[in-house]
Amino acid sequence: MSVTLLAVQTLNGLQLGILLFLIAAGLTLVFGVMDFINLAHGVQYMLGAYLAVACYQLTGSFWLAIILALAAALICGLLLEFLVFRHLYNRDHLDQVLATFGVILFLNEAVKVLWGAAPLSLPVPELLDGSIQLMANFAYPVFRIALIVTGLAVAVLLYVLVTKTRVGMLVRAGATNPDMVAALGINIRRLFMLVFGFGAMLAGFAGIMAAPILSVEPGMGDNLLILAFVVIVIGGIGSIRGAFLAALIIGLVDTLGRSFATDIARVLLPPATANDVGPAIASMLIYILMAGVLFFRPSGLFPVRSA
Repeated sequence: MSVTLLAVQTLNGLQLGILLFLIAAGLTLVFGVMDFINLAHGVQYMLGAYLAVACYQLTGSFWLAIILALAAALICGLLLEFLVFRHLYNRDHLDQVLATFGVILFLNEAVKVLWGAAPLSLPVPELLDGSIQLMANFAYPVFRIALIVTGLAVAVLLYVLVTKTRVGMLVRAGATNPDMVAALGINIRRLFMLVFGFGAMLAGFAGIMAAPILSVEPGMGDNLLILAFVVIVIGGIGSIRGAFLAALIIGLVDTLGRSFATDIARVLLPPATANDVGPAIASMLIYILMAGVLFFRPSGLFPVRSA
């Protein structure tokens, strides 16, 4: 275990945590505010990546592709809410799980029809290409650092939006007592539709930022969706602050665990046994962490305070 490898994996863990936060932030808002289980949130991350590739092929500009793909992700999210999800708000959670699982299957097949099953890629923009020297013998890609900084900026913006603005106040009030908010003249359905669209746009933004460093392929959001659910369980359902901190914890634990679990196991076990036990433990670490949080704090680390 070297200091350079530890630094690289720590930054990679932060990068994974930021991507998880962008996905989990929308998911926790929809789940916490609307009590709606949306398994299709992961495909909205995938759609963001595909839309970015398509917009880049049309315009040839990475920056224009981001703007157009964000707008398209928002429109796709609003269309899904209007055509499918709003008809499930008053149904039980099992109906919501089954219906949104159907949306996953439909959209995964739809992107295969439109773009093919082969992985696609989005080039890194020239401005963010190359690496920056952080220490002796340690350079890190500029785009990955930009991804971390952008995610941190989005986290601050989202926290201010939810806790310090009138829209955020209405969303929180609507989650606590929607009938009272509606009696004050607020269109609660339109408010929830905007929450849903905003969550879809955040997931799409995560897909856009991941497209230059990961393969854009059908089903790319499925594994991250599972991690995003772990994030909102640990952070507390409906809590943006909890989603942010839990996403960083999960990103670091998962990345560092997969990198160093075998080395740590070799300190206690024979090498052959450690080679088998290390990867197995690493893949379970975040679920062990989730079980521990659920045992000691069933509502998560930062539960939303009820009125």
